[in-house]
Amino acid sequence: MKLLALVMVMFSAWEFVATAQYDKDVFLFRGRQALADGKYSLAIENFNILARLDTTDYWTFFFRGIAKYNLGDLRGAQQDFDTSVRLNPVFTSGYHYRAITLSRFGKYDEALADLQRAIDLRPGFIGLYFSRGVTYFLSRQFDKAVADFNRYIRKEPKDPSAYLNRGASYLFLSDTLKAMNDYNTAIRLDRFDPEGYIRRGRLYASSDDFDKAIADMDKAIELDTTNTFAYFNRAIMLYEKQDYIGAMDDLNRVLRDEPGNALTLYNRGLIRAQVGAYEDALSDMDRVLNINPENVLAYFNRASIFIEMERWQDALEDYDRAIELYPDFAKAYMNRAYVKNMLGDYKGSKNDYEAAQKKVQEYRAATEANAASFADTTKKYSSLLALDAEFAQKDFNDELLQHRDIDIKLRPLYKFVLAPGKDETSYALQRRYENLLIDKFMADSPVELAITNADTLWNKAVQPYIEERIYGAAADAGSSENSFLKALYEYESRQYNSALSYYDEAIRRGEETAASSPSGPGSGVEEYYNAFYYMNRGVLRAEMIDFISSIENNVQVLTMDDAGTTRARVRDQVSRQYDYSEAIEDMKHAAETVPDIPYIYFNLGNLYCLASEHVPSIDSYTKAIELYPYMGDAYFNRGLVLIYLKDREKGCIDLSRAGELGVSDAYGVIKKYCEEEQQ
Repeated sequence: MKLLALVMVMFSAWEFVATAQYDKDVFLFRGRQALADGKYSLAIENFNILARLDTTDYWTFFFRGIAKYNLGDLRGAQQDFDTSVRLNPVFTSGYHYRAITLSRFGKYDEALADLQRAIDLRPGFIGLYFSRGVTYFLSRQFDKAVADFNRYIRKEPKDPSAYLNRGASYLFLSDTLKAMNDYNTAIRLDRFDPEGYIRRGRLYASSDDFDKAIADMDKAIELDTTNTFAYFNRAIMLYEKQDYIGAMDDLNRVLRDEPGNALTLYNRGLIRAQVGAYEDALSDMDRVLNINPENVLAYFNRASIFIEMERWQDALEDYDRAIELYPDFAKAYMNRAYVKNMLGDYKGSKNDYEAAQKKVQEYRAATEANAASFADTTKKYSSLLALDAEFAQKDFNDELLQHRDIDIKLRPLYKFVLAPGKDETSYALQRRYENLLIDKFMADSPVELAITNADTLWNKAVQPYIEERIYGAAADAGSSENSFLKALYEYESRQYNSALSYYDEAIRRGEETAASSPSGPGSGVEEYYNAFYYMNRGVLRAEMIDFISSIENNVQVLTMDDAGTTRARVRDQVSRQYDYSEAIEDMKHAAETVPDIPYIYFNLGNLYCLASEHVPSIDSYTKAIELYPYMGDAYFNRGLVLIYLKDREKGCIDLSRAGELGVSDAYGVIKKYCEEEQQ
């Protein structure tokens, strides 16, 4: 009885300590403060802890949803908003924010239904009408959008953003006078916001009043000298006034801040071609096609540049590709007919000319209201492109190109590394992977080890200490473990060949030890350590291949065509398939030896992916997740592979989960691939 009482007292004391240790108010405060500071990943970490401590608090999921939304993880945000309204069916803010998220997916009917629920719950909350006005605008219900913005403006007459949005709605209703009045009002309410000047300037430009348009862009740039959209628009306007030098300067200014802005590269290429700078124009078009290899307009215009340079074969190849991408491209057939004629292919030229005429006739028949419209539709292919939507659109569909390339890479391979002075702290709420074999292996090591996919945990300050432990008199020089540690040490100095030799030695000695065991193979734990030696050797082999490929891929190859012209274009760069079979075999051997370690399967997934074996890659990541459900890197890499295989929905779900598990890189990829839902 006394023992039971003692246990109860101890349990109560533990419960008190646990409650004190995990004070929910502290995590809530930290999470909300991180939200306010724009530190969204940190906010998610705190709300993750709250969600585990209390699964019934709808505010936790609501705040986490906001953080995910701001990181571009719309799917994750919607799931959290779903949870918030499930836990509290009369939670107005939950419906409101879920509606905003749904509208980003293009699910406008569902978004409007949520907004109506929110309005029914709080009809006096005027912000709901602003959000619904935006949703109506996005769903192209412009008259309803105007009505909601009217209602909002009656209550909030000094909010310039409402006038900007209503002005945009009026534009789509073809009421340019009311749109201009709204833009003027927005500028009067906030003379320091460049957005009003940009919109009004674009409206002036639409009526060919380029002097006023340029003046507005000048003002916008004066207010924000980093606003690349203003520079881009002013470049188009200056071009229309035939100020090619000024236009080029503005486009160069955009590219200084955004070197991957393909739309700007495209337009600069056209201007360079017009002023006769053909080599520079080719360079720009090559870069555009490197960013988006299916840009039919870039192929078409690059072919025109080749014609000016009398590089007929190159022009023919680009017209072939343009027609392959857009089989009804009559102008491309017409131009290809000219190129074939110059190459002496008179029959092919005649066939292309007839095909072009046929397509023109078919188009005219389909558009009887305007028999001359064919000329208008082809004119745009040689003119500068201006945006009527967001400057940050990624694809060149509907004549839009994304300007920013996100460097997307697989999360790296896991391996054992030397980790002198590593942090041994662990926290109860951290879901650290635990494995008795790994823990024993590291505990038995004479130097500190870690398993990580970070580049290095090496600390040169303790190098003499490490050398003494590995190479000193007290070291077990003949053991497989010592050879393994020497390999790790050589790796830190980038002595790859030496490290590989030591891994070979560690594996050989490990197998000899297992074979000579009195009880036979499988009787000692040392045999299982061999799995770690194979794993690290496989990682090293893969990294050696990557090192070689990085050197080769940075060397542009110059070739000569039949006309003796030097060609140095993007598509002529080295493209090789490297052999990862040895690394894969090492990793498979490790998995056969110890089949329950997620890091090995994660590495297999990476290696299969590098070898372009994508289905086995997905299977390996899935196995890693089954063994360790909190392995964010595995979700991240599997998501990338799924997106590559065009299974975007599942890929984005994986990326959302990766972000939730702390892989901050996930949110950059989510912004690139997952923000827009396919209809």
